[in-house]
Amino acid sequence: MAEFFNPSAVWQPFGPFSLAAVQGSGRIVHLKGQVSLDRTGSIVGAGDMRIQVQQVLENIRAVLAACGGEMRDVLSLTQYTTDIAAFMAAGDIRRGFFATPYPVTTTVQVAALYDPSLLIEIAAVAEIPNERFKRPVS
Repeated sequence: MAEFFNPSAVWQPFGPFSLAAVQGSGRIVHLKGQVSLDRTGSIVGAGDMRIQVQQVLENIRAVLAACGGEMRDVLSLTQYTTDIAAFMAAGDIRRGFFATPYPVTTTVQVAALYDPSLLIEIAAVAEIPNERFKRPVS
């Protein structure tokens, strides 16, 4: 498992994230940025940040589960949003998916995603312990 830390020599996290993570000995899984699409590829919650954050995190959970992973295995998130204020206001939804130690997180505001009704995209890196990892089947 990874070791997360927040060194006292720098500012401390003000939200659900850690400043750094050191990889352990499990299998590293890189997840493509997820957007708010359902299983059929239809957009869920067009224009609604809260619904989209929920769907994106559910998608990440499903991808991880396909190879034996869990949300607690996430080391880092890179989050792209078209509305940083609305995204920050949905922090309670993220807290429902993650517990301490929180993943290392970077969030940036972008002009647009590939569809104008999408407001958030999140990419993740996870380390799944060898004893839980299973080779995914497409």
